[in-house]
Amino acid sequence: MDLALQLLGGLLFAAGAFFMIVAAVGAARLPDVYCRSHGVGKAMTLGVLLLLFALGVLVEAVAWWKIFLAIIFQLATIPVASHLFCLVAYRKKVKRWSAQGWVQD
Repeated sequence: MDLALQLLGGLLFAAGAFFMIVAAVGAARLPDVYCRSHGVGKAMTLGVLLLLFALGVLVEAVAWWKIFLAIIFQLATIPVASHLFCLVAYRKKVKRWSAQGWVQD
């Protein structure tokens, strides 16, 4: 059973690291603040959740209630922060990217 838990923890860790890298690449490569915020918000949330689950599986002495509190905190803050970045950009009338090029509403 110990090997199965280590494999599960390793898979969760690798998947979490993958989504964190996707979030970093999205922040660097996407064209405008709206796309970046969306890409980072989604990938970062999933990456952090997978890494927290990996921590819970791999470390025997960890308290699961602390893991769940951290998960709830991440689910409550990352998407809200992503939304607020977009809201500020929208109110400041930051240009957005569309298929036709840069657009200002």
